[in-house]
Amino acid sequence: MADSQSPSPVHPGIAAIRSLALVGPAGAGKTSLAEALLQRSGMLDSAGSVERGSTVSDFDPLEKKLQHSLQSSVLHMEHAGLRLHLIDTPGAPDFVGQSLPALEAVDTAVIVINAQNGIELMASRMMEVAAQRGLDRLIVINKIDAPGVDLPGLLAQLREAFGRECLPLNLPAEGASRVLDCFFNIVGASDFGSVGLAHQALVEQVVEVDAAFVERYLSEGDVDPRELHAPLEQALREGHLIPICFASAKSGAGVAELLDVIERLLPHPGEGNPPQFLRGEGAEALPLQALPEPEAHVLAHVFKIVADPYLGKMGVLRVHQGTLRKNAQLLVGHARKPFRVSHLLRLQGKEHVEIEQALPGELCAIAKVEELHFDAVLHDDPEDAHIHLAPLDFPVPVHGLAISPARHGDEQRLWEILNRLVDEDPCLRVEQVAATNETLVYGLGELHLRLLLERLRETYRVEIHTQPPRIAYRETISAVAEGHHRHKKQSGGAGQFGEVWLRVEPLARGAGLEFVDAVKGGVIPGQFMPAVEKGIRQACAAGVISGHPLVDLRVTVFDGKHHSVDSKEVAFVTAGRKALVAAVREARPLVLEPIVAVEISAPESAMGDITGDLAARRGQVSGTRAPVPGVIAVQGLAPLAELASYQNRLNAMSGGQGRYTLALSHYEPVPPTTQAQLVAGYQLREDD
Repeated sequence: MADSQSPSPVHPGIAAIRSLALVGPAGAGKTSLAEALLQRSGMLDSAGSVERGSTVSDFDPLEKKLQHSLQSSVLHMEHAGLRLHLIDTPGAPDFVGQSLPALEAVDTAVIVINAQNGIELMASRMMEVAAQRGLDRLIVINKIDAPGVDLPGLLAQLREAFGRECLPLNLPAEGASRVLDCFFNIVGASDFGSVGLAHQALVEQVVEVDAAFVERYLSEGDVDPRELHAPLEQALREGHLIPICFASAKSGAGVAELLDVIERLLPHPGEGNPPQFLRGEGAEALPLQALPEPEAHVLAHVFKIVADPYLGKMGVLRVHQGTLRKNAQLLVGHARKPFRVSHLLRLQGKEHVEIEQALPGELCAIAKVEELHFDAVLHDDPEDAHIHLAPLDFPVPVHGLAISPARHGDEQRLWEILNRLVDEDPCLRVEQVAATNETLVYGLGELHLRLLLERLRETYRVEIHTQPPRIAYRETISAVAEGHHRHKKQSGGAGQFGEVWLRVEPLARGAGLEFVDAVKGGVIPGQFMPAVEKGIRQACAAGVISGHPLVDLRVTVFDGKHHSVDSKEVAFVTAGRKALVAAVREARPLVLEPIVAVEISAPESAMGDITGDLAARRGQVSGTRAPVPGVIAVQGLAPLAELASYQNRLNAMSGGQGRYTLALSHYEPVPPTTQAQLVAGYQLREDD
């Protein structure tokens, strides 16, 4: 029920702020809709075109080339005394690392639906995340004038998928050439459905959150919608109402009405649900409410990092509390040294304008501050050092490539550039793998990595070589065995001598390497035991039968010999290494492969193909769940080696709508035929 207390008065500047993120699948027309809103608000003389590469938000050369958004873009417009902040986001699943953070910066998530394609997986995912973050949600059905669309059928599908609280705020009329308001208006003929009935359904849905209005509605039969602002905002906050608007960015139908909805019905920063801030770490963290009050101390959150060629590192942020002013002193998280805000910017695509201040609810950028990073909380009070937002649940990047510079000497530069790109995209990951001596980059799919490579070549002028990452196999043993080696070398002067006897025993998976010194009587003097262990660890790191690290065994050195003159550390390193190799060869060695926990999300219709394909890849299905309507998530275990290029196969089975995540589960022995191939390949390399 509505709070009976009167709300605190809101600063007029804050009451005039609106912030929205346009999210949803690729091809829904988000960028074109943003252009249409910019034009309608008077910020543009004419709307740009995605096809011509002339839109404000798709300014990157690769975006123009591909005619798709690849990164989120911040826009703003002034209209009817309002300042509207808008984030245009990419719709391809590979770039969800740009889309999800946009939801941290706004009060309303606008889910854009392509009227021709209906409900797609990305729309369902964004509806779910927006609900989890407590955002108001507005559905915009775009391309309503496209040929062959079934708008009544789509409206019914939306209500079935997302709930009966999805109700139209307006309806298309005159062959979808215009739309009719259903909230403030009760008359007119739409292309389908009664405007009066749609109005009645909206009012009934809104008044349900307030007992006083329910009573009035039952006694008077209707309530003036202009009196319903407070219960409307409550219904939006609680998800009790998810409005639907119809529009065509191409023809302009419904664009003016959408701008009117944003102005009159959507929340300002003081009306939406507060962001999910926490003070402290882990289980000890306590909820903290940021107050959208200009006079409070500053709290701002960095939701995007840009490596600007002229301004250096730029942090794009939302001010949640206090007034952020140019030349202010701010702290980043728990850092103790403040920085000065030399450049405070308002963004319009690639353009930026210096501003003097930003109020709570506004989006802006700070440039030339190297300490900024994604998800940082900026503040001006040392007591706020341990405040952070509840973390987003990003998909795990699992599509990997091994990369190396084409020109020798570019290794350090390539590593620095990769880390800069990872700063910009939380769903990119780079790591140096000592076991395989490779630099690996991981993304969310083939397109994600292909665009990364293009950016390296075209923006940073780095030529690179790529190959699929090698599987991180391991070796182990399955029996107890002993090994012995005497290292004796005489070359005119002082010689080398060291002799080692040792025993190997298998340990449980994950136990690693256990070294035991069981030598008695000083047959190997204590000063040489570290050398023996060093040789053993060298052999384990290099592998014995397939060239992969040897793990999960106990090595006990129990006997040996030394020479009072010729024994040296290098001799015992060699003796320890070769004694281990001899023992492992007799201990029924095995090659282990990584088994990963996999979760595959795809339309329900693809479930049979996915489970059958997983079984064919030596995988096992452990369960299923339905994260959102129409989508099934299959959970199971599978060998990592069987999932190479899996995204391509998943695309074929799911019509491009499938995604998957991986997490290492455990190691298991490979099939005998695979072990024979790995051993033979290693021996061939050794012979060469």
